[in-house]
Amino acid sequence: MNDRVNTVEASAEARLVQLRVNGEDVQGAAEPRMLLADFIRHVIGLKGTHVGCEQGSCGACTIRLNGKIVRSCIMFAVQANGAEIETVENLANGAELHPIQESYREKHGLQCGFCTPGLLMATQSLLEENPKPSEQDVREYLSGNICRCTGYVGVVAAVMDAADKLSSNSR
Repeated sequence: MNDRVNTVEASAEARLVQLRVNGEDVQGAAEPRMLLADFIRHVIGLKGTHVGCEQGSCGACTIRLNGKIVRSCIMFAVQANGAEIETVENLANGAELHPIQESYREKHGLQCGFCTPGLLMATQSLLEENPKPSEQDVREYLSGNICRCTGYVGVVAAVMDAADKLSSNSR
């Protein structure tokens, strides 16, 4: 296994990828075919971004790239060179949960937690775009995030609760 890592690091094809991740400048070597999700997890060491389908269908790998949500499992790390990235680790402030995370916990918007990072990132974007969404708005916006455990009732309740919390925080 170390031989493979050393081979990857020593490869003439590897490229230097420089990013601003969660407010910090980071860099690392990436093969041209390394997925951004793998770069985030294995090179940078942030494990919150999950890889599920590796086809961009499930949403577990959702991050924000230059302010827009993207599927990091269908983008190469070298394509993101110079970009600003936000991962789920950026939501909490140390030990203090973000209101979105609090709502997911309180309203049972998660069970196994595998899909949760992607849902949290999508929820953040939704509430920035539409601070007072209807339940239908929430269902449509999060339709690209697959959860096999919750049935989405708790997820929708969590997003509606987070919208209320965030709107009352901004008063």
